Amino acid sequence: MSTDQTAVASTATPRPPDAAEPARVSTEAQRRRTFAVISHPDAGKSTLTEALALYAERIDSAGAVHGKAGRRGVTSDWMEMERRRGISITSAVLQFGYRDCVINLLDTPGHADFSEDTYRVLAAVDAAVMLLDAAKGLEPQTLKLFDVCRARGIPVITFVNKWDRPGREALELLDEVEQTIGLRPMPVTWPVGVAGELRGLIECATGEFTRFTRTAGGATRATAELVAEAEVAAAEPEFWPTAQDELALLTEIGAGFDEKDFLAGLATPVLFGAALTGVGVARLLDALVELAPSPDARDDAAGTPRALDAPLSGLVFKVQAGMDRAHRDRMAFVRICSGRFERGMVLTHAATGRPFATKYAQSVFGQQRSTVEEAFPGDIVGLVNAGALRPGDTLYAADPVEFPAIPSFAPEHFAVVRGADAGTFKQFRRGIDQLDSEGVIQVLVSDRRGDQAPVLAAVGPLQFEVVLDRLVNEFRAPARLEPLGYSVARRTDADGAAQLADQSEVEVLTRRSDGALLAVFSNKWRLETVRRKLPDVTLDPLPAGSALR
Repeated sequence: MSTDQTAVASTATPRPPDAAEPARVSTEAQRRRTFAVISHPDAGKSTLTEALALYAERIDSAGAVHGKAGRRGVTSDWMEMERRRGISITSAVLQFGYRDCVINLLDTPGHADFSEDTYRVLAAVDAAVMLLDAAKGLEPQTLKLFDVCRARGIPVITFVNKWDRPGREALELLDEVEQTIGLRPMPVTWPVGVAGELRGLIECATGEFTRFTRTAGGATRATAELVAEAEVAAAEPEFWPTAQDELALLTEIGAGFDEKDFLAGLATPVLFGAALTGVGVARLLDALVELAPSPDARDDAAGTPRALDAPLSGLVFKVQAGMDRAHRDRMAFVRICSGRFERGMVLTHAATGRPFATKYAQSVFGQQRSTVEEAFPGDIVGLVNAGALRPGDTLYAADPVEFPAIPSFAPEHFAVVRGADAGTFKQFRRGIDQLDSEGVIQVLVSDRRGDQAPVLAAVGPLQFEVVLDRLVNEFRAPARLEPLGYSVARRTDADGAAQLADQSEVEVLTRRSDGALLAVFSNKWRLETVRRKLPDVTLDPLPAGSALR
């Protein structure tokens, strides 16, 4: 077992809790840093995730998102479709040790069509790294994801990426952050040289200047060299005075780091760099250890905080199958919220009250796995063959608890899915059941079509592509889609379903995951027409998928 793995998992034999255990849980929780990387598509999120693992010495070389020049793909993008398309489709967990801390890094899909997956991940973290493209600044999806962080009270660290390419001015980007999302920027590092002509980074607190020597393609760690002020001033007469003037201005306006404002969501530490070439990545990793909060008591569904040293509790925020083609198992990702997890403990599934055994518990690094014997608040544990678990479920030991459910978003795209080959119908049904339970897509049933032709409901059309791809590659069950002309969904009840039955451009569908009745309409104008015609019908809005779009 590697040093990194032993930072996460020990080989301790099961033992009953003792008087020292609460103190140990608190001590171990202080060592955890659990965060997500969020951004607009193409801002370099997966590249940064890979670079962080590289600089933590968890991997020997970084992969490339598009796999060019013979390099392997990035660790977090392990699905074949992700590597083929060059985008993140599903969230990924990378767990490793760095300094004296255990890092739980969650890479999220940037594309708006996979907003639900990102929302679930943000329910499991204590901080977020907001990644900005130096040329584009705050983009629409970044803004939406930040809104979720603000609503959840998640502190945000900002990393301005791609400073090795032409882009905007640093002060302009800081002003955009403050004016657009109301976070006061607090620079931790500052670039010497305009975007595209980066000469190095200044540590704002000390004034130290670091020069970087990149490696070919950024596959290995860049060399960092501290350079004396007199030397860099002589070598960079064009850029050094400008950087000093900018730092003086930042000092004058009081842009220094304030931990209280950071944790309160009023300010954001800002670092500059280039993930692809490794510039500033090690400093970001240090900042996460030094600045990001460790786990704290988490509110249950009633709003009561669950203390870190309370008996074991965990939140299932993701379910994923197909990670191991040899075994075709299903893994539930659980954020440990309180207590000490020990492999083999029997927990209670809050949704059903039934016992759940944890014999097969794993620590995850992308697609790679290793057995985990124990874990603490902040850790992410993968439970294998977790067929009974769904995203949003709670597991607990001893004292009952249930954490707030993770809502399903209002779908905006609908299509009937049918198996393309009658000989693979059993595989087709098994695949649809699996994708529904993972939350990859919402599966609805229509009385008009019967259970053999389920209706798929998606936040974005790329979800349909994922379904078809996984049905073929994982279940050997090719399928075809028949788009439906609906774009608006509302929750209704049995009385409402009866009254809506004879309305045109309206259909009532049953969501298989929870039995909810959804009335779907061709467009918002048809919805308003029906509201006026049938004012007593229940038509409640669902959580808005468009809130992340």
